[in-house]
Amino acid sequence: MNDLIKEQSRCIAHEMRNHISICELYAQIIKKNLEKEGIQNSSLDNALNCINKSLKIMSNNLLDLKSLDNFNLKKVNIKKILEEGIKLATVYIADKKIDITTDINTDAEVCIDENKFLACVVNIIKNAIEAIKKEGEINVSLEIEGDNAHIKISNNGEPISPEKQKSIFEEGFTTKQTGSGLGLHICTNNLKAQNATLKLIKSTDEKTEFEITLPVV
Repeated sequence: MNDLIKEQSRCIAHEMRNHISICELYAQIIKKNLEKEGIQNSSLDNALNCINKSLKIMSNNLLDLKSLDNFNLKKVNIKKILEEGIKLATVYIADKKIDITTDINTDAEVCIDENKFLACVVNIIKNAIEAIKKEGEINVSLEIEGDNAHIKISNNGEPISPEKQKSIFEEGFTTKQTGSGLGLHICTNNLKAQNATLKLIKSTDEKTEFEITLPVV
């Protein structure tokens, strides 16, 4: 049974990566045609860059179906990663009135898998957006204390009940009607493999706040 699941996973991953390659190719064609026509549009450029980055994250995640130890750790700029994560996550705001503010006045190098870490940041911000019904605020902050970087992502949306707070990182547990219960569980495991931790600091009527802690290099 396990061999069958592995074979099916490899086949699915292969087919999905083929389609991801097609999307990457057409994104490049669109960008080249815009340049050829002399069309300069910052919104389109930003959209294409976000599409390409999301496709890279998806392609990277599909490799996990082939290997259980698929982490490419390298030194990266944490401020840049957070700014990129915010940019990617804003697409989920849609027709809501949500302000994403930042307190990122410092910087440091960290040793992480850029795509996997970025996917975790996007997932947490996405959850924050979904917790806000119509209007609200999300804040992303970065502090360097000693040998560690502390990333805090907070929102003023619907709080998580005390009973559910105990289980939010468990596989299959979700507070959403259409959720899979995998997002925070995967984030926790991926961050752990990068020497980082994820925890819920608090969730009240005023604020829900998650914190990622990881060593600086």
